[in-house]
Amino acid sequence: MATSEEPFRPHRVAVLAMDGLLPFELGIPHRIFDRPKDSLRRPLYEVVTCSIRPPGPVRTDSDFDVMVANGPETLATADTVIVPASYEFGPVYEDGVLTPELAAALAHIRPGTRLASICTGVYVLAAAGYLDGRPATTHWADAERLQRLFPQIKVDPNVLYVDDGDVLTSAGVAAGIDLCLHMLRRDHGSAVANAVARRTVVPPHREGGQAQYIRRPVPEPQLATTTTARAWALGRLHEPIQLRDMAEQESMSVRTFTRRFREEVGISPGQWLTQQRVEHARHLLESTDRSVDQIARDAGFGTAQSMRQHLQAALGVTPTSYRRTFRTGSGING
Repeated sequence: MATSEEPFRPHRVAVLAMDGLLPFELGIPHRIFDRPKDSLRRPLYEVVTCSIRPPGPVRTDSDFDVMVANGPETLATADTVIVPASYEFGPVYEDGVLTPELAAALAHIRPGTRLASICTGVYVLAAAGYLDGRPATTHWADAERLQRLFPQIKVDPNVLYVDDGDVLTSAGVAAGIDLCLHMLRRDHGSAVANAVARRTVVPPHREGGQAQYIRRPVPEPQLATTTTARAWALGRLHEPIQLRDMAEQESMSVRTFTRRFREEVGISPGQWLTQQRVEHARHLLESTDRSVDQIARDAGFGTAQSMRQHLQAALGVTPTSYRRTFRTGSGING
């Protein structure tokens, strides 16, 4: 946040476009970060696309090129650099080494710049050494190869994204949306991120640890689902909720309900319920003046100590610290 002594400057996000890029992934940072504005209607972010070569066309994996107006020197002006997926990384993907052209481009990045990748964009960060000794993820179908090529990286193939502070990585395709919303939420709180998610017509929040690959994301016709139970639980987060209570809403045994829930959602009912309570607590901390004790009861944690432990595990901060950080005057123009 800018102080009264500092001129306002939006956070600059540079998206690195490379030959063979996937247009969908290229557009994600623009769609997420182009929208938010502060209470004075000033854009919170400035998103620019750049190439590793002088301005000109960049090939995509589709039947059109993208005309990129900025060269690699733009990376020197970025606060965050995002590397989307590409199918033409060449030596980066095949041998885990940077080409001279790419190495020269990445040399423009200033120390302390936040780095992020979407899907196979992780190979660029890995080959540059940014992920040595760190946790990371990529598309589930590519995780084994990434680990084999870069054994010094702690690859987790089962998550949507990994936040390791100044370096973040995501799984493929739609997980890039989750990652960008997560960064937005980390920067400006869940109210701003949720408003962008609503305008983008996507779920406002999927935990980074949620499974990438859900065996049956869309229920088969005529097959009972767990939708009613989830809606029932969301309406009474402040109450004690047992697994058998949720199973009863679908007239299923606990065993059948648990299996079906994992197939549809990708995590256990207990994990999902905790996520929803953490998200509700975050919303209340940001948007109300209720005490921490009251919010703990309203979110279903029972005690402030229990809520503190869950927020610390999920977010790495205490409820008081979270409220102090995100009770800002930022607005949104979705």
